[in-house]
Amino acid sequence: MEVVVFLIVIALLGAVVLVVTAPLRARAHVRVAAREEAARADLEAAKESKYREIRDAELDYRTGKLSEADWRALDRDLRGEAVEILRRLDELDAPAADAPAPDAPGDGEPGGR
Repeated sequence: MEVVVFLIVIALLGAVVLVVTAPLRARAHVRVAAREEAARADLEAAKESKYREIRDAELDYRTGKLSEADWRALDRDLRGEAVEILRRLDELDAPAADAPAPDAPGDGEPGGR
């Protein structure tokens, strides 16, 4: 009998802990999502900035401000940096890509396409 009471008390205590800590766990999830969104925004801004640098370098070459050798070296470096930014953006998207896609309406229904 005492064991049953003890198990009931432990179960109730566990339920209370889950209810009390639910808001804390939810906030932690929101903070992680906010950090990921901030990282994505930073990378998107860096990507656009890098694309602008590539265009500016090409314009400088075409207007004679850069020699072809300097432009090629600068272009190679800038494009390498852009590829790295794109790779990091892909890494952020990777967990979302692993998630199963939601079923389209009509899937599994006879004649529903």
